[in-house]
Amino acid sequence: MKVEQIYTGCLAQGAYYIESKGEVAIIDPLREVKPYINRAKLDDAKIKYIFETHFHADFVSGHLTLAKETGAPIVFGPNANPNFEAIIAKDNQEFKLGEVTIKVLHTPGHTMESTTYLLKDKDGKDHAIFSGDTLFLGDVGRPDLAQKMGVLTERDLAGFLYDSLREKIMPLADDVIVYPAHGAGSACGKNMMKETVDTLGNQKKMNYALRADMTKEEFIEEVTDGLLPPPQYFPLNVKMNKEGYEDIDQILERGTRALSPKAFEAAANETGAIVLDVRNAANFAKGHIPRSIFIGLDGSFAPWVGALIADVQQPILLVAPKGLEEEAVTRLSRVGFDNTLGYLEGGFEAWKKASMEYDTVSQVDASELKSQMEKENIPVFDVRKNSEYLSEHVLEAHNTPLDYLNDYLAEFPDHDTFYVHCAGGYRSMIAASILKSRGIHNLIDVKGGFKAINEVGIPVSEYVCPSTL
Repeated sequence: MKVEQIYTGCLAQGAYYIESKGEVAIIDPLREVKPYINRAKLDDAKIKYIFETHFHADFVSGHLTLAKETGAPIVFGPNANPNFEAIIAKDNQEFKLGEVTIKVLHTPGHTMESTTYLLKDKDGKDHAIFSGDTLFLGDVGRPDLAQKMGVLTERDLAGFLYDSLREKIMPLADDVIVYPAHGAGSACGKNMMKETVDTLGNQKKMNYALRADMTKEEFIEEVTDGLLPPPQYFPLNVKMNKEGYEDIDQILERGTRALSPKAFEAAANETGAIVLDVRNAANFAKGHIPRSIFIGLDGSFAPWVGALIADVQQPILLVAPKGLEEEAVTRLSRVGFDNTLGYLEGGFEAWKKASMEYDTVSQVDASELKSQMEKENIPVFDVRKNSEYLSEHVLEAHNTPLDYLNDYLAEFPDHDTFYVHCAGGYRSMIAASILKSRGIHNLIDVKGGFKAINEVGIPVSEYVCPSTL
């Protein structure tokens, strides 16, 4: 028996490859399926089943393409009602895979079709659970993503989740391995651990939601407390996972069309496409196409695209580093953004050589910011999350979280210069690009963000541990 976690850091997502005696099961595959097919070929094995833990909200799964390429059936748990052919398994139903068995444990709560898959070894011993968004490491799945699908409230779903955990998962042995669908950084939970694999016994000890003496009412209160609104693209991804989507090969063919600077400009004007610049922050600051939006491939690219662009139908034109155009299109498609129309051939350098208009972002080092602050009272805007700001921030800085930046546009000065920072420089450059696209140009980005600010000794608030907030 082989069990491999295929973890994608950008999405904080875990897909799983299970092989026994030449038969393979894939759990929660990503949109691009060739890696799973190639992995099975290495083992001289055949993909027999594709298991989905639920209709994912934060990414588009590769279940349909993988089924088309391999002929393997797609398996969902009870209550799933996809618009395509699939096995809708019953609670406790078992699937043989070589010498091992995969048992269906219906665990509603995150969504009503949410299912945990229990892997039993050749001797029938419980070996691992693939818990989807039911159980994370240090947390559980948020219960507010499925409420619009019916009359159920998030409190109803949280109650179902409490029962699922205590009736289906907590009775399992402590040495059972927990393989969740997500880790730290995912918006599907609140406070996940950075680790991606653990034992159930350790989770019973340290996961707040698995306390043995916890009442259902206490669970509901704690699980629903502090939930931020989900990103706007989540329901659109659920719809695609449930109803179907375009084949990724077609998306790649369309999205990787090379466009000359003139053709690129014409396409932007004619289609209303967003120009998305995926280079690094430093290069974007030195020069970029006016009104383009920066979201670099070297950060949490896909989730920020989903959170900030939101509409998966939005046409997109790419400015990318040479050789990374296909990667950008692929990563956009993982979160349902399939309408990439092409990329700027030759990159930004070709744009400059064609004598096309371009813009820049003013930047200062943290030491320069400190000198300026010692001379006068200057406005500083912190675009980190509210929890990060409350933990520690520059004294008198304004908190305008990047996730909701459009809600704060009226707070930025009309004419006076102001400074923008985040934790390390990635999010503040995204914010700068959005503000400039809205016509707000009187900003200066602080290089290195709050880390650099702390290092040079700019006065900040007293530190508060984020876990206590």
